[in-house]
Amino acid sequence: MKLSKFKFNLPANLIAMHPAPQRDESRLMVIHRNSGKIEHKIFKNLIEYFGAGDVFIMNNTKVFPARLYGNKEKTGARIEVFLLRELNPNLRLWDVLVDPARKIRIGNKLYFGDDDSMVAEVIDNTTSRGRTLRFLYDGSHASFKKNLYSLGETPLPKYIDRPVVSDDAERYQTIYATVEGAVVAPAAGLHFSRELMRRIEIKDGKFVFLTVHSGLGNYREIDVEDLSKHKIDSEQVLIGRETAETVNRAIDGNRRVCAVGSSVMRAIESSVSTDRHLKEFDGWTNKFIFLPYEFSVANAMVTNFHLPLSTLLMMTASFGGYELTMSAYQTAIKEKYRFCAYGDAMLIL
Repeated sequence: MKLSKFKFNLPANLIAMHPAPQRDESRLMVIHRNSGKIEHKIFKNLIEYFGAGDVFIMNNTKVFPARLYGNKEKTGARIEVFLLRELNPNLRLWDVLVDPARKIRIGNKLYFGDDDSMVAEVIDNTTSRGRTLRFLYDGSHASFKKNLYSLGETPLPKYIDRPVVSDDAERYQTIYATVEGAVVAPAAGLHFSRELMRRIEIKDGKFVFLTVHSGLGNYREIDVEDLSKHKIDSEQVLIGRETAETVNRAIDGNRRVCAVGSSVMRAIESSVSTDRHLKEFDGWTNKFIFLPYEFSVANAMVTNFHLPLSTLLMMTASFGGYELTMSAYQTAIKEKYRFCAYGDAMLIL
């Protein structure tokens, strides 16, 4: 499978700049792999396709305010700092991206806040854009994190070309987010409301949770035509025993097992036993799923509409089938579905 097979023309006005007014009232395209049928619904109609014993696997990662703006010492140049992950809590070391990268060198200091209350020193250049920062702070770790996060803003993807507003802190977060560590929201889960989840539970549907701390690797440009030569960034994954056992009971009972989002699908496919059951997992995965691929755990998937040439689209096409998925995308463009994180959803059965 080649990169060019995933190129299509996406009108810029179909990239959603804002979420739907209500989480569960975005549009939902339902595609049936067996028949090729495509239906047009509202997300709350999802409940019609699931019943007692069916399981939804959700990513409970919590997005933190990862984008900061600081000023370089002496010149005062404005620098965007994107926090990726904390490397050492005791030393206040963080793996970050900086923009513009060409202005930042080892030894430079950056000042944050109106009163320059937070100072960081560049101690390592790891990639062309990446840096390691050491924050100079004498208080407790809890106090440090509180101060650091107060300076940050919701890390909306760059394709959402507008200023961050107060509502983004809530809406670029699932209602079940509990484990802090992501800089990218698991977008498929943004559509779930408390009311919808409760209605599914009343039907004896089940929700289980795992954790994938999604990073910016999903947006990294692919620069090879042969997809087998592309490597994606590793992401931290935690799948607990209770989640694995519930999913495996559903598999054994021939129930629907629905992966909510590409991060969930990558996680569960990274921890499969030889008898095609889900195993506990605590580690990292850089699994890149593209055609041809045989899935082992989920038989249904909720996902958003993704950008051309993206690894997320490639995974979706692997699960939905290439021809059907790309046809569905053309239908989505014709019917003016909204794309990307704040956009509409697709259910693949």
